[in-house]
Amino acid sequence: MGGNITGRRAPNTLVAIVRRPALRSLAGGRRGAFTALTLASYPALLAAALWPLPATFAVLVPLSYAAEIALPGRAAGALSRAHLGATVRFLSRETAAVVLLARLAPGRPLWFAALAAGLFLFHGLRAVQTWLSEHVDRRHNQMPVVTRNIDLPALRIPPAPPHALLTWRGARLLYLDALAVVPAAATAPMGLGWTGVAGAGAALMLELTAVVALLAHARRARHLGDRRRVLAAVDDWVAAYRPEVVMYFSGPATAVYQATMWLGTLERITPRTLVVLRERPLAAALGPTRLPVVCIPSSVDLMNFRALDGVRVALFPANVGNNIHMLRVPGVRSVFIGHGDSDKEASFNPYTKVYDEVWVAGPAGRDRYLRAQVGVRDEVVEEVGRPQLAGVLRTSPYAEGAAPHQTVLYAPTWEGWSDDLFHSSLVAMGPAIVRALLDQPVRVIYKPHPLTGHRSPAARAAHRKIMALLGESTGMPHVAVTGREPSLYECFNEADVLVSDISSVVSDFVASGKPYVVANVAGLPADRFRERYPAAGAAYLLGPDLAELPDILRRLGVPGEDDMAAARRALRAYLLGADHPDPLTRFEEAVRRAAARAEARARSLGLEALAPSARD
Repeated sequence: MGGNITGRRAPNTLVAIVRRPALRSLAGGRRGAFTALTLASYPALLAAALWPLPATFAVLVPLSYAAEIALPGRAAGALSRAHLGATVRFLSRETAAVVLLARLAPGRPLWFAALAAGLFLFHGLRAVQTWLSEHVDRRHNQMPVVTRNIDLPALRIPPAPPHALLTWRGARLLYLDALAVVPAAATAPMGLGWTGVAGAGAALMLELTAVVALLAHARRARHLGDRRRVLAAVDDWVAAYRPEVVMYFSGPATAVYQATMWLGTLERITPRTLVVLRERPLAAALGPTRLPVVCIPSSVDLMNFRALDGVRVALFPANVGNNIHMLRVPGVRSVFIGHGDSDKEASFNPYTKVYDEVWVAGPAGRDRYLRAQVGVRDEVVEEVGRPQLAGVLRTSPYAEGAAPHQTVLYAPTWEGWSDDLFHSSLVAMGPAIVRALLDQPVRVIYKPHPLTGHRSPAARAAHRKIMALLGESTGMPHVAVTGREPSLYECFNEADVLVSDISSVVSDFVASGKPYVVANVAGLPADRFRERYPAAGAAYLLGPDLAELPDILRRLGVPGEDDMAAARRALRAYLLGADHPDPLTRFEEAVRRAAARAEARARSLGLEALAPSARD
């Protein structure tokens, strides 16, 4: 059982308000101290070189490097804006080292002259390496099209260079001057000026090796700079693949789960499907898939992508502005599939009326649009089920006798774009819910929404508090699932009870037939809450004070006392649609109907022979 922490209380609100400015002031003070220390080290080095005080200089050199490394990013940015950037600061230290050698060996100018020349050449090679690494990076990682699961032998894309060759550039290379400056400072009193020159030579050899390697990579990748050639090769491959369906997605990498949730379904349908992304980070963030993926950042390139001419159905998991570039392609039937049905406002967004069809899981989705009256006509709404839920089980390890305790899954939704919707329990109730669960003989799985804390510092703080509570608990293998794996549906299969908010998580969990608890964050009367949020029609409701939670858990642990079991069975068909035919079959049939409608419309408008240039 989890550790007993009922005596812990949230910090007094006034104390929390007082602490924040204090913390900001402390952070600002540390930045100021590091900035002052960094700036002071350079005139001190010059003074020690001019005096000369070689022992002092030898102590100051490592301190100045340490101060530079510890300098906060915001302070470094402020210094750069004041024209005291990293290059100027490092050159100041190098100059001081040359001056020290000149002062200690005035009759032997060879060593300090050689050191000065070596450092001068070092910065020249550093500039060449930085330019080359950026050039090679653009060739490999910023081609006009990024692909996955697409073989392009005609392009002869060479292997990418080692990661370090591309990332160690610019200011990061400045620290190589320590190979020259540190030995020069340490051995100058002994008259061993050659050690600094040897260090400069070593830095030059490292730079020269990197430059030669980058030149070889640049030569092998030079043809990738031909934009037309790259686009044509990808266009030819996609044209040969002849996609019938496109899943189109645009947005930040943090939202890529909205597209990832559909990959498994689209892999199992018969029509050939292509995934089209719009932002480069999405190509790497998208989940594993066997489907071909193309990422086309430029809207002009997308409009001229001739291989999309044969596509008849475009599926959209999210409402974003960049959808317009696909929506404007004639002959393609646009279908909004969303990323989960729920009673939140996002599931009846007025933007949705721009699509030819809107697919929902069951009658609840249709009724939601009818009630909202946002311009989505009833005849464009189609009920296709939730094919992703095929793997959701109606049992659990505890029910099968394989686990000694019930498992409660707490899966709150994120904070949303405003603070007045009361959809997320995380800030107002989250830590208290987890604390109360830890005091019960249950195992806790905490799976926050992928966007948790994306906008709200309060949500981030509540999440950190929950993580701390789980980390402090003992006696039970509680789990926090903050990554992609295990999936939400795998967590469903481990759970006996769900505690969540008004979101698609609730609608999807109904497929399991197991009991669920919905947080009534605003404290609305139960009948009003269920009327406003139909997905809570078979839920146990949890008020802001959590008074209902102990009794709910007690009743769910006693056979025959689950009063909402019959309501859940009835709600399942309303939220998710009929079980027959299975949702995957229904989804594929809907795809084929949409394609047939698109084909009929294309013939009526004579779009079969429409040239790509005519689209513009």
